[in-house]
Amino acid sequence: MADAVPQPPATGRVAAIDAYRGFVMFLMIAEVLHLSRMAKAFPDDPVWRFLALHQTHVEWTGCTLHDLIQPSFSFLVGVALPFSLAARIARGQSFAVQASHAFWRSILLVFLGVFLRSTHSKQTNFTFEDTLSQIGLGYYFLFLLGHLRPRWQWLAFALIVVGYWAAFAVYSPPPDHDPATVGVAADWPHHPTGFAAHWDKNNNPAWAFDRWFLNLFPRDKPFTHNGGGYATLSFIPTLATMILGLIAGGWLRGEWSSRGKFGMMVLMGLMLIGAGVTVEEWGLCPIVKRIWTPSWVLFSGGWCFLILAAFFLTTDWIGFSGWAFPLRVIGANSIVAYCAAHLIEGFILDSFRIHLGTNVFKSFGTAYEPFVSGVVVLAVLWLILYWLYRQRIFVRI
Repeated sequence: MADAVPQPPATGRVAAIDAYRGFVMFLMIAEVLHLSRMAKAFPDDPVWRFLALHQTHVEWTGCTLHDLIQPSFSFLVGVALPFSLAARIARGQSFAVQASHAFWRSILLVFLGVFLRSTHSKQTNFTFEDTLSQIGLGYYFLFLLGHLRPRWQWLAFALIVVGYWAAFAVYSPPPDHDPATVGVAADWPHHPTGFAAHWDKNNNPAWAFDRWFLNLFPRDKPFTHNGGGYATLSFIPTLATMILGLIAGGWLRGEWSSRGKFGMMVLMGLMLIGAGVTVEEWGLCPIVKRIWTPSWVLFSGGWCFLILAAFFLTTDWIGFSGWAFPLRVIGANSIVAYCAAHLIEGFILDSFRIHLGTNVFKSFGTAYEPFVSGVVVLAVLWLILYWLYRQRIFVRI
């Protein structure tokens, strides 16, 4: 490829990457704790309210810890890519072989996402807004950028962010658009106003694209809108998030000192967060995770840099990595953890009820049943992942 980067031999594994990935997967799996139900059962308890808040997505603008799961997962795909490419080059793989693998990985990720989203449907649910499908749609482009120098990666990032912003900024909704017909009440309190209204829920170019694109697939009824406002085209700004991870991964593989790597990640994180907040405050673009607005790319990308820096500080620079072992067990088999969380929660709970009694999870009181059952599911899933880790079985796509 033109202006390709010569790849030095792969260096040792960065513990922060597996620990951060495990942390993200833990947050996702921990949905089985049903913290929102606990907050409703104990409405006067500020701890349950706080925990429930950060296990819930915001309605539209803003951010909670739960909203950072998907950008973190996407960001880490980018972080890992320079290490993967270096290892493949060290094994003597040609660019053609690498490109073939990247292409098929993209396809598998897209359709694994479709498969998991169809497990509770009467037929294949052809939607592409889930984490795996979004990553898959952008992964091949990320692979190509991984073979270019950082300046071209930054240029691609800028073009995506600015171009996606411009597409929304110039979009005009149909004159007869009725929010009620696309699942949005007219008095919905989160409607953006002014120029920010270009990023309204189910009234933007990404929504318009899906009304055409998703109806090309077989459906039990025509697609009119996504209930959460999510959209297929969000894979484009998601690619920008992955590019930020690609740049971070290049820094981690670089020859800077640990102090330099940590400092650069912190500085970049603060700059991106500041830029995202400024763009929103100026009314140019709201911070909305559900449609992955450009300001969300900046804001969430900044948090990803800061979180990665925190893990790098403790596990790789200081060398205090033992505490992160439970997270590394999860992060080492993230695809297994992701699929298991979607597929076997019911099987685990039913097995306990069958063999230990239908009231087994009410031992600590009926109000605590959702939380206790969630702890059991988490424990079983982690033990499965630990067994795979001990057997050195790591599932990759």
